[in-house]
Amino acid sequence: MWIIFALLATVFFGARGIMYQWTSQKKINRNLLLFGVFFVGFIISALGTVVFEHTWYGWADITVGLALGFGSFAANGFLHKGFSVGKASLISILSGLTPLFVLLFAFLLWKETLTVIQLIGFFIIFGGLYIIRYSSDISLNNLQGAQWGLLAALAFAFNDLMGKQSTLLEADTFATLTSMFGFGSFLFAVSWLVKRKKMLAEQGSSQAYWSAGKTFSCGLLIGLTNVAGMVAIISAFAIGNTGLVSAISGMNILIILLYSRIVLKESFTRQEVIGLTTAFLGVIVLRLSF
Repeated sequence: MWIIFALLATVFFGARGIMYQWTSQKKINRNLLLFGVFFVGFIISALGTVVFEHTWYGWADITVGLALGFGSFAANGFLHKGFSVGKASLISILSGLTPLFVLLFAFLLWKETLTVIQLIGFFIIFGGLYIIRYSSDISLNNLQGAQWGLLAALAFAFNDLMGKQSTLLEADTFATLTSMFGFGSFLFAVSWLVKRKKMLAEQGSSQAYWSAGKTFSCGLLIGLTNVAGMVAIISAFAIGNTGLVSAISGMNILIILLYSRIVLKESFTRQEVIGLTTAFLGVIVLRLSF
């Protein structure tokens, strides 16, 4: 069952990635967009807390939720910084190292181990993702921004670990997500307000920027996929191995890749075809190991 939840997280996070890719081509206030993404997550999570009578049982539950909110805020910030100063293909490769960090820290923190077949499946999936991300030419002369890609991978790994920790504490899902999205919304709102004066000056010199209402509304729409993905992945962490769940959910890049080829009419390279095939073989190996 955890594989189903992990695959659902893959689909939702893949849809989120597609919308992120689309909006990245527009002139928008990124902090305001992400404020909308997190704000709708906060509203839905708060409603879920009331409907399902979820609650916080102590400061540990609240702290984990706040840590998730900070981790999400940091991960997006590092990733955006990396793309702004470095080569996108390199930043993608480095930020895609999240599953390896999760596997390492899950072993150190909780002594989680894998069977030989599960370990093989994990590295097959990761190998497929790495081949896909490495499909673009990368030169050793173009490593600028590498540190931001690594920091993004660590921040996303931190999020996965905190999601797992919330299940170990037996924290109620929607209560945890309310803390996460609430704190994330606050951080992005503050960032937006701090930089609002500068953005207004830029918008005054160009009519190409989206209005605040349009940007925030778009963020609300993207946020629906984000909160659905978080519910799915926390459900997967509750009953599955941390490293394997992280590896499978990381396959959302396959959905984004299919979108870029089918909708954007870009062709597959040989390496990307090999990567797609390899990743799916990895999923089959994992499925057969249970």
